[in-house]
Amino acid sequence: MPPSRVRARVLGFAFLLSGVTYLDRICISAAAPYIMDDLHLSVLQMSVVFSAFTLSYSLFEIPSGWLGDVKGPRRVLTRIVLWWSAFTMLTSAARGFQSLVAIRFLFGAGEAGAFPNIARSFSKWFPIRERGRANGVMFLGSRVGGMLSAPIALLIVSRWGWRTSFVLFGTIGVLWAAAWFMWYRDRPEEHPSVNAEELAWINQDQRGAADVARAFQAREGTPWNALLRSRNLYAICTMYFAFGYGLYFYFTWLPTYLIKQLGFSVLAGGFFAALPFVLAGIADLTGGWLTDYLCRTRGLRVGRCYLGFAAFLTCAMLVFASTRPVPPIAKAVLLAFALASADLALGACWAVPIDIAPDHAGVITGCMNTLGNLGGLIGPLVVGIAVDRFGSWTFPFYMTATMYACGALAWLAIDPTRPINAAGRSAGQRATR
Repeated sequence: MPPSRVRARVLGFAFLLSGVTYLDRICISAAAPYIMDDLHLSVLQMSVVFSAFTLSYSLFEIPSGWLGDVKGPRRVLTRIVLWWSAFTMLTSAARGFQSLVAIRFLFGAGEAGAFPNIARSFSKWFPIRERGRANGVMFLGSRVGGMLSAPIALLIVSRWGWRTSFVLFGTIGVLWAAAWFMWYRDRPEEHPSVNAEELAWINQDQRGAADVARAFQAREGTPWNALLRSRNLYAICTMYFAFGYGLYFYFTWLPTYLIKQLGFSVLAGGFFAALPFVLAGIADLTGGWLTDYLCRTRGLRVGRCYLGFAAFLTCAMLVFASTRPVPPIAKAVLLAFALASADLALGACWAVPIDIAPDHAGVITGCMNTLGNLGGLIGPLVVGIAVDRFGSWTFPFYMTATMYACGALAWLAIDPTRPINAAGRSAGQRATR
């Protein structure tokens, strides 16, 4: 009997979830010029609004990831998506700076843990050889969401006002949460549609006593001491801090930069705001396939770390090139390819934590994403301060290029063949070497 393909549907849910998260996040960046005019906000105040989300998102990432490890992604993700959808819709009720900051803070608290819980799900539903591609497909969803949100939000805002756009985007998440809770199961063996052949494929990396010990340790609890002593964890967090620092410019200030600084029309601004996410989506698929291929043929370190180093360093060079005296279209295109270059390593970014701590993927990806979102907290504030106080868009790009270069170096400090696990090296990692 051929194996069933239930894990492909799990990946489909992850793809849709990723898209919805970025629809809800980027909606506010597209609506920002209109919100600023309506609520009489300065550039610096809008930076605080953007960063309120990333602050709370960062604070609650690790607890929400840990809950996914303990209670399972089925229940935890349902709660997460319902919470953030409610506060996405409530954004439309903001009447001033303080209420907008409060709502976006609570929105971030609700959305925290979404990606760590998906990573936890992947650790149960996909073998090592498929995890890079699975993450690549998932983050393609985020880039599709980013690609669609800016032009759609601009269209909705221009016709019905910025408040309506938040209500419409928020309802999508409610539908996803209902479908997820009814269909998904935390373990493949619990799903009625998974046959023995697919279950054997999913569990191909589990061999022998090492895996029994690893499973026993998972039941005993989270190895916090081993996590906090791991150089891998700190290198991964440093790498993702750099990624988040640069990424959040595209979520927050890109439409404003294109329209107000480079002088594009609303139509052209919507196109160039979507272009980075189109290219990044292609890069996510390519990078997910490439990291798995290189891991099989050259080993985990080449497939994850060397790929990440090359992608981040190229991104840094492209961001720096965008500050040169070139036409506005060239600046917009360089920034678009910069995001695509960073995203070439995104599958590797999220596969590495699963490689080194598969039974604690929620916690370690929560740690990683916490630092990524702290970078995302600081990045928009740097832009706001530089533009508001000094009238400079160039300095923030210098900072972003420097951050990505540091992230490239952090990739070289990661060793995915050394698991964070007191029980020792996992069988899956031995088999991949």
